Amino acid sequence: MPELPEVETVRRGLEAQVVGRRITKVEVGRERTVRRTSARSVIDGLTGATITAVNRRGKYLLCPLDSGDELMMHLRMSGRLLVAPAGAERPPHTHVVMHLAGKPAEELWFVDPRTFGEVVVFDPRNVAVEIPEVAKMGVDPIADGLTRKQFSELLRRRARQIKALLLDQHVVAGIGNIYCDEALHLAGVRWDRRSNEVTPRETTKLHTAIMRVLGEAIEAGGSTLADTQYVGVDGAGGWFQLHHRVYDRAGQRCLTCRKANIVRVAVAGRGTHFCPRCQH
Repeated sequence: MPELPEVETVRRGLEAQVVGRRITKVEVGRERTVRRTSARSVIDGLTGATITAVNRRGKYLLCPLDSGDELMMHLRMSGRLLVAPAGAERPPHTHVVMHLAGKPAEELWFVDPRTFGEVVVFDPRNVAVEIPEVAKMGVDPIADGLTRKQFSELLRRRARQIKALLLDQHVVAGIGNIYCDEALHLAGVRWDRRSNEVTPRETTKLHTAIMRVLGEAIEAGGSTLADTQYVGVDGAGGWFQLHHRVYDRAGQRCLTCRKANIVRVAVAGRGTHFCPRCQH
């Protein structure tokens, strides 16, 4: 699933290409993609509207419209957003198409082979009812900024496994499996430590690691793995996967200590990668 760096890369691409453009026509080819409301609601809510900004909260893209409504798009497991010339051949599983006014005329495609993604038009005044998960989202390290003091309080107030806490979108928004593993490794903190037992020194290291890993991944355009569909709006993949030190490297020598092999364990149905020497 695209995580904060991938969605931020898409946000930046959209911001550069669709802000200020009017949506002249909308096509919906798969009802599941607009399941939260309906195809008619999405078509009526977008047609004739102009996108005034492209924002991000966690893994959600939120685009204010000049109508007062907002467009929410979530990529989930395999979603992609692509900007292409009007009339270009569309890839399979293109479920929503927004025709954009301007010269040259272009289209914004929502492509999603596994159809877990969503496109929704909603009233931001009713976000708590219409998209409650956005209203309940925790602090976004990039969009909101996350200070060391805030981070310390998040850890101290809870007695949970540190990885589970960092993945909880109600606590910290946007961090997923890849960047959680990478940040914990960089900080030298084992994934199953209790959050309220992390020392002040470790808290500082982990806060620094989170901000560094997310920042570097954004600059690299995110991570495009062999089993994912993620690309930016121009169709180009990211390259931060070339800098992964633990994620998806099970059985390989640790790039940090060069003395132990990376271990993968399954926790709550997802893989966790760590170095047993660096993260003891």
